[in-house]
Amino acid sequence: MMTVRFGITLTNQHPLGSDQVAGLEAQLRLLHAVRDHGWDSVFAAQHHLSTSFTHIQPLPYLARLAADAGDMNVGIGIHLLALHNPVETAESYASLDAACGGRLIFGVGLGYRQVEYDAFGVPAGEKVRRFEENLRIVTALWSGEPVHADLPWCRLDGVRSTFLPTQRPRPPIWMAANSDNAVRRAARTADTWLINPHATIETIQRQLKLFDAEREAAGRGPVTELPAAREIYCAPTRERALELAMPYLANKYQVYAEWGQDTVMPDRESFRVPYEELEKGRFIVGSPDDCLEQLLPWRDKLGVNHFVFRTDWAGMPVDDAIRSVDLLSREVLPVLRESPS
Repeated sequence: MMTVRFGITLTNQHPLGSDQVAGLEAQLRLLHAVRDHGWDSVFAAQHHLSTSFTHIQPLPYLARLAADAGDMNVGIGIHLLALHNPVETAESYASLDAACGGRLIFGVGLGYRQVEYDAFGVPAGEKVRRFEENLRIVTALWSGEPVHADLPWCRLDGVRSTFLPTQRPRPPIWMAANSDNAVRRAARTADTWLINPHATIETIQRQLKLFDAEREAAGRGPVTELPAAREIYCAPTRERALELAMPYLANKYQVYAEWGQDTVMPDRESFRVPYEELEKGRFIVGSPDDCLEQLLPWRDKLGVNHFVFRTDWAGMPVDDAIRSVDLLSREVLPVLRESPS
C-alpha cells in the first residue's frame, strides 16, 4: 500500500523593494494553512545574489518556519552544496535538525547560476568535484567518526563533529537533478531523487529508467520515497486558475530563463516560449478535476509518493495562495492519498 505525502515550497522570493517582514508574515499564514490541513512537509530554496527578486536565506527562514510547523518535516530544497564549506554545512543543518525536532530533510543540488559560482570563487570545472567531496564530508561528519580531507577548500585531520543530527544515522538526503548525468549521480549518492518542477512527465519517465538502472548497477535497492516538486494552482475553474496564477508563474519562468535554468534541462527543453506552450506537461493549473487528471499519472505511472507543491510565486497575494491550498486540501489531496487501484 502506497502512502502519499504532501509538502509545500514556500516562496522565499519577493519583488524588489517589497517589505521583507510583511513577506515573512504572509508566508507564515500560508504555512499555518497547510499545517492545519494536515500537510506533511515544508520546504525553502536557496539562491545567492538573486536578480529580479529578493531572497531570504533558508537557514534562518527554516528555523523560523520550524517554530510554527508542528509535526511537519522541514526541508531545504535545495542547499547549494558546492558553494559552501562542508563543516559549516554539517554543523548548521545538524543544528536545524535539532531545532525542528529531528524532522529535517536535507536537499542538495549543484545549482546552475554562474554568478553564484563566481561569487564563491568556484571554477566551473571544479563544481562537480566540490559537490561530491562536500557531500562525502558532511555525511562523514554526521556519523561522529573521524573525518579526513586534504582539499584546497577544506583540510581535516581526523576531526570529529561533536554536534550530530538528532536523526540517526542522519537526515534523509534528497538530491535535485535536471540533467541525465545529475540524475545518475543522485542514484549513486543520495537517498532519493528530488524530481524538478520544470521537466515534462515524458522527460521524467525516461530519466526514471536511468535512475533505477544506476541504482541497480551501484548495488542499491529501489527508493522507498520518490518526491516530485510541482508548480500547481487550483481554483473552481481552469479559467479562474489561469487568471490568478499565470501572471506570477509566467514571470517566475521568465526569470528562470534569464538565469539560465533551462540551459541545464535535458531534451533541449526551453523556457523561452509562450506560456501556453511552457505549461504543457509541466504546470498543473486548473480546477480540482484538472489537477487530479494531471497528478494521478505521477502517482500511478511514475510512483511519486511525496508531492512538493509550490502554489504561490513572487508578488502573488497570499490570500490567493491560501485559497488554492484550501481547495487542494478538500478536493485533490484526499483522492491522491487513496491507494492506486
